Amino acid sequence: MRRSAQVGGTLSVAQPVDEFVGQTQTGASEALVETLEEPAFTSSAVDTDRAYLSTSPTQSPVKLSILMPVYNERFTIRTAVDGILSARYPCETELIIVDDGSTDGTWEYLSQMGDPRVRLQRHSANCGKGAALLTAARLASGTHFIPFDADLEYDPDDIGRLLEPLLKKRAQVVFGARLCGYNTVFRSYWYALGNRFLTRVANIMFNANISDMHTCMKLVPLEIINGLKLKEKRFGLDTELTALMLRLGVRPFEVPISYYARSHADGKKITWRDGVACLCILLRVRFSRLPHSTLPERTPSSDRTDASIGGGDIPEAGDVTA
Repeated sequence: MRRSAQVGGTLSVAQPVDEFVGQTQTGASEALVETLEEPAFTSSAVDTDRAYLSTSPTQSPVKLSILMPVYNERFTIRTAVDGILSARYPCETELIIVDDGSTDGTWEYLSQMGDPRVRLQRHSANCGKGAALLTAARLASGTHFIPFDADLEYDPDDIGRLLEPLLKKRAQVVFGARLCGYNTVFRSYWYALGNRFLTRVANIMFNANISDMHTCMKLVPLEIINGLKLKEKRFGLDTELTALMLRLGVRPFEVPISYYARSHADGKKITWRDGVACLCILLRVRFSRLPHSTLPERTPSSDRTDASIGGGDIPEAGDVTA
């Protein structure tokens, strides 16, 4: 494995990864730049403690990993990254960007960045948004993560609002809910209707009461995405993650956020076929068998139950090339 960092427009041997992760100072002029071959996916059984995921207070200082998958976003990537880096957060943050095989110059722009708060990685071929998120999660060093798209549909300033319930130890999982008619713009009635329909189906299937299942803004402990054995590699990963959490008994705290939807003419990639796929994922998660066992208690006063979700794939780091 080789890593390279771009310094002053030339490539040199990179410093160790640990020197880049978690830095917040802006004086440095290096950003870790890594190029991955198409990730290999392997499965491993990981125990997930359902009670702990939904109710336990934060035991260590919160560090937020902002995960940004990008694919052919050269017209918006600069604004998106600048927005994330200029926003204020009540905790330490890091930004991990995974380019999913862009062919429009997105990677060329990213590779010229010189901010030590940003970590870059690239798939040599398009593997899907879900695969890019899983790659980013493997690189994250935070206690929690939040996906953030580079399409300018979401406002970086809302991230701080999602952190408030977490920092107050009121919730471990926080969703940013797009409430129709409140600081939102939906370009298509059918997209809004489809989201409401699938959210209602999820609520019925899992006896939940969330408002927006498909919001990108999901603040979740990093151990969840690394612990659940997730199968989906494309847009369906968002649905699969939410459905598995709901089935395990996790009930997200919801915070209203802003939303500025874009059209297909603006570059929106999701279609009605993805909606059908999401419905199939909900059915699979709801009616699949989840083996159960008992984990040792984390605290003397609470019982813990775990569930291991079978059949998942998590991307493994491939060879890194300059």
